[in-house]
Amino acid sequence: MSSAIAVPQHKLSETPNSRTIEINDWVIIASTNPISNASECDALQASLGFPLPEMTFGSNYLSLEHRPSGWKMMFDTHNALKCVKKGELGEGDGGVKVGYADAWLKSRTDPGTNLPIMTGLTPMTYPGHQSDSAPGVESPSHPLQWIDADQDNPSHSIPLSELTRPDPILFYAEIPLFEDELHDNGSSNLLVRIRVMPTCIFILSRFTLRVDHVLFRTHDTRIFHSFTSSPSLVVRQLSGWEAPYDGVKRRLPSRNDLTPLTDANFIAKVLTELPITESQQIGARTRWRGLRTQVEIAVLARDGP
Repeated sequence: MSSAIAVPQHKLSETPNSRTIEINDWVIIASTNPISNASECDALQASLGFPLPEMTFGSNYLSLEHRPSGWKMMFDTHNALKCVKKGELGEGDGGVKVGYADAWLKSRTDPGTNLPIMTGLTPMTYPGHQSDSAPGVESPSHPLQWIDADQDNPSHSIPLSELTRPDPILFYAEIPLFEDELHDNGSSNLLVRIRVMPTCIFILSRFTLRVDHVLFRTHDTRIFHSFTSSPSLVVRQLSGWEAPYDGVKRRLPSRNDLTPLTDANFIAKVLTELPITESQQIGARTRWRGLRTQVEIAVLARDGP
């Protein structure tokens, strides 16, 4: 039997729509709210310049602050959707053409507005939620210097053995940012999860795309910090996979039950278990640049002298 894990001193607090944990040098806030109302959606759409997903949680966010360094990171709907590329998509952008695109755009855009139509983004597959940048936005006043991880340094990786250990979970939250059914052609959604345990912080931001009869795609951003790392490190892993729709469908537990195809966890499991040549090289032949796994690290330097 493994020895008991010591639980560090921490403080939990909550309001009707948010929960906070203060632990070691960190302050973490998870805010979950109802779907944005009409006036909130109008303001966000005007700011972004394109039609919003059917279910937009514009007030939801996850924020982290490392007090000694002043570093802050925010996962929120507005900044996630700002990553969507407007206009014509180019090589590597991962655009996916789905049926009924014109009808969808007409149904979602007021003819009297001047909102640009995204010719390569039909409808709302959000490929611009891209591999080039993680969805978490850092404070511009204290950005971290991200460098490629050293594969031979164990502290530069995310330790699955630690994450799967039955340690107590001090703080957990699921924060949905958006979801869209692509005019009944599939689904596109972004969900952020966080776990705080006695030894570490772990975040998974998962974008899942299903375009019926075309493809499945998953893009994960994982953030890991060990409270005992020295120097104090943040590990970030960016991963993208995709496969043709029929290739995933063939792996259903039951041929007559399509329900798992709506489950982001099932989709991710299938895609990550495929050979890399299929899921991260060939993919669904979209030439999406997000088909890769990249691990980066950054040092949390103490602010000031």
